Amino acid sequence: MEINKEIVSTVHHLIERCKDGAKGFKTASEDIEDKNLKNLFKKYAVQRDSMITELQDQLHKFGKTDDESSSIEGTIHRAWIDLKSALTSKDTKRVLEECERGEDYALKAYKEALDADLPSELKAVVEQQYQDVKSAHDHIRDLRDNA
Repeated sequence: MEINKEIVSTVHHLIERCKDGAKGFKTASEDIEDKNLKNLFKKYAVQRDSMITELQDQLHKFGKTDDESSSIEGTIHRAWIDLKSALTSKDTKRVLEECERGEDYALKAYKEALDADLPSELKAVVEQQYQDVKSAHDHIRDLRDNA
């Protein structure tokens, strides 16, 4: 089955958001002192890595590849930029706010993808990943509210 450029672009965009999230959560897990948050952020970083693999597998099924060269390696989406300063300040609530802000961008990308006309198998993957991102977002929001 041939897929159009718009669908490929949509999947690439989701992969980029997942890469941003994986890197952001990895950074947070390395620098936060709270052991529970450290483990949670590690879990979310691994989750995003597996989501990337899943999306790349979907592209491969359509004879496409994830163009690594198009990714802005080393540059994180603006949503995660303030994470380092929040970590340096040792302010757990600020770290959670920055993580939630990054997740807001991921949710937006997934909502847009779900509005696209995706092949059914790809749409099922995107719907499941959307639920995972929403769950992570809501969990982080609740932790922030309690901080």
